[in-house]
Amino acid sequence: KVLILSMHPEERFAFRAIKAGAFGYVTKENAAEELVNAIRKLNHGLRYISPTLAEQLADNLGSDLNKMPHELLSDREFEVLTKIAEGRSIKQIADVLSLSPATVATYRARVLEKMQLKSNVELTSYVYRNHLID
Repeated sequence: KVLILSMHPEERFAFRAIKAGAFGYVTKENAAEELVNAIRKLNHGLRYISPTLAEQLADNLGSDLNKMPHELLSDREFEVLTKIAEGRSIKQIADVLSLSPATVATYRARVLEKMQLKSNVELTSYVYRNHLID
């Protein structure tokens, strides 16, 4: 069982971590209060969900219409989105993710379509406007 201790706020990565199979997510900011409780829960075979994350998960139970466009992306699409926003080329992204450039280009096209954007500039603007990367 995996418990993630992260410097990143829950609203950025916790939902994706839980969705990917983590049994809990604790921010360093809240580690002093939550870490021991989280470890105990995992030790008993349970998941650890903070009250804040529980609210977010409950809010996400609604339809996709209430979700932000980036929340509709697969993990790989989200990864490609953030790498594009970092200014990396298709070839650089392909090398980092061990994919072919054609595959990365396909992911980029899916991201643009799902988010209803037209260019890398719009993608980058969206990422920074929504604080998806530092």
